[in-house]
Amino acid sequence: MTNSSKSLLVVAAFLLLSTVGAVKIFSHCQIPCGIYDDEMRFKMIEEHIATIEKSMQQITALSKEGSAQMNQIVRWVSNKDQHADELTDIVTYYFMTQRVKPAEESDAKAYQDYTKKLVLLHKMMVSAMKAKQTVDLANVEQLRTLLREFHDVYFGPEKK
Repeated sequence: MTNSSKSLLVVAAFLLLSTVGAVKIFSHCQIPCGIYDDEMRFKMIEEHIATIEKSMQQITALSKEGSAQMNQIVRWVSNKDQHADELTDIVTYYFMTQRVKPAEESDAKAYQDYTKKLVLLHKMMVSAMKAKQTVDLANVEQLRTLLREFHDVYFGPEKK
């Protein structure tokens, strides 16, 4: 193999790896680097919930205007779904896989705390899924309630 062939192979491999790696580069990696903070994640989830709510309101309002608004309705549905997915990504890839640590069943208090966090996060994922399926604002309120409950359990009652 010639030097130019080797160079070409290295460049091709680099381009392939950078393209494949770029697919999920926007999300938090799963390395415990410590540069992200939990409160910021809660704020991000709040913003996603607010965007889902606004999208639902726009879809409902535009639907009353008839088919002339169909393109805008589709854009709002897509926006709603995207923010529900991003909320779910934070719940799963940040909290469930990185921040909520498993507890031994022998430590009853720690295990109860652990399971409560998991149950709340799972309920948030289900509510986000329901928000994708409908324009029912009850799902938005459920997300807000669950987020507050999770915040209290995650940080403890002393941090509000």
